[in-house]
Amino acid sequence: MQDVATYVEELARAAKAASRPLGFTSDEARQAAVRGMAQALRDHASEILDANALDMEAAREKGTSEGMLDRLLLTPERMESMAQGLESLASLPDPVGRVLEHRTNAAGLDIKKVSVPLGLVAMVYEARPNVTADAAGICIRTGNACILRGGSLAEKSCVAIAHVLADAVAAAGLPREAVSIIETTDRAATGALMTLRGTVDLLIPRGGAGLIQRCVRESLIPVIETGTGNCHIYVHASADFDHARAIILNAKTQRVGVCNAAESILVDNEIAADFLPLILTDLARAGVLVHGDAATRGAAVTASAGHADAEDSPLAHFVLATEEDWGREYLALEISSKVVADEDEAIAHINRYGTGHSEAIIAEDAEACARFLREVDAAAVYANASTRFTDGGEFGLGAEIGISTQKLHARGPFAAEALTTWKYEITGAGQVRP
Repeated sequence: MQDVATYVEELARAAKAASRPLGFTSDEARQAAVRGMAQALRDHASEILDANALDMEAAREKGTSEGMLDRLLLTPERMESMAQGLESLASLPDPVGRVLEHRTNAAGLDIKKVSVPLGLVAMVYEARPNVTADAAGICIRTGNACILRGGSLAEKSCVAIAHVLADAVAAAGLPREAVSIIETTDRAATGALMTLRGTVDLLIPRGGAGLIQRCVRESLIPVIETGTGNCHIYVHASADFDHARAIILNAKTQRVGVCNAAESILVDNEIAADFLPLILTDLARAGVLVHGDAATRGAAVTASAGHADAEDSPLAHFVLATEEDWGREYLALEISSKVVADEDEAIAHINRYGTGHSEAIIAEDAEACARFLREVDAAAVYANASTRFTDGGEFGLGAEIGISTQKLHARGPFAAEALTTWKYEITGAGQVRP
């Protein structure tokens, strides 16, 4: 029986070989392939949903958290969203062959800096079957082959999607091996993949902090780090309370198991006594557990006074925060809350405990907004909007491959352009260097 390391290496070598002709295909051919992939998702939606149902059943039996189950779940609506994301991707301008710079040097050489594919991109991810489609589509659109390594919770879903997409790529006349997936749940497969420097050109991990840090520590392949999201909503003294309440509820509860969900509230001391009872009541009604400081607890007591149903009161949905809570990504109906003295403390707190993902201020004061946007160190910084908008589709990038919290090469939602590099094309007329 073939060992795991040999299996992964052979799969990667075949994908690498497919990347070479794929890199020279026309824009029209790659567009057609990605549109064919979108249609294939629609045509095979029932079998993919059946595979996902098996994954969901197994995950529930293991006691998987609600946040992780939400990431794992596919629905007809989510399937259609995946297909639409691919179609949007196909319609974007060609990311390959762009002339990034063009100059003539003193010797008369014509020098062009031109975008080209990376080659073979590896994607390691957890309970997110939609990433299979996003990653494969972006890679084909950019002339890259991909080798995918989905998590064990989503094994059947990811394999079903990958096979459907690979068939669509082949039907479009491109190499089927350009969309390859590792079909084993053996953890050694990830380790083997990370050693294939020279075969795999880029590794992108997407999942929890443990997976990402393992890849950063162990990979011999260059890594784009997609980070966890400890995202903050800072309610400034000038905030419109209605806007703040709506934004916090959306950012926390619209979908809890995603990295751009809000995980922490900061409220200016000047308005805390008036605002916190309102938002704590809202959060309690939504079933959100608040990990708060002493000032937040005082507001929870105030908001709970005379509450008809003690079990539904803000105080019943409150626990005192620990130091660990300020940096925690809950991915659940939980959030931390702290009262801050002013904007100085809010910005300092965010820059200390945030993960560089998405941060927001709610304020009517234009100067406060401008300062927050300027001084907060994160990939996406908002004034008066929900952090849930940090997404490739919402930013007009089509399907995204991840949200990077690092600063080199790619930052924030990244898609097609981040999967290209460049080369210099130089044309002369017999010049030699003196």
